Amino acid sequence: QLRLVESGGGLVQPGGSLRLSCAASGSTLAYDIGWFRQAPGKEREAVSSITSNTGSTNYADAVKGRFTISRDNAKNTVYLQMNSLKPEDTAVYYCAGDGPWYSGSYGSLRDYEYDYWGQGTQVTVSS
Repeated sequence: QLRLVESGGGLVQPGGSLRLSCAASGSTLAYDIGWFRQAPGKEREAVSSITSNTGSTNYADAVKGRFTISRDNAKNTVYLQMNSLKPEDTAVYYCAGDGPWYSGSYGSLRDYEYDYWGQGTQVTVSS
């Protein structure tokens, strides 16, 4: 069982930066980790993912070049560095775990493939 806790959300001005953290209760080594977000009145959408074995990353088109996902397996933590934030990035951000994988994972951006979810952290981009 993987338990995930997000932190690092808050209020930031357009153009600003935030770093979200996703801390796991146990080892994340064998799990792909994804970040998703949901804005009020909208469906949940994928943001980024990172694979368990190779650390390969995937990004939604809306965040490419602005967001960076990384993982520190020694700390059982995955990060989402968000730069050049826009008002449309305002949402509740969730991290999720898919696995365990022992080989061949690909870092899905489909939320239904993830079994473990955190409670979310609010990100608000506003002047």
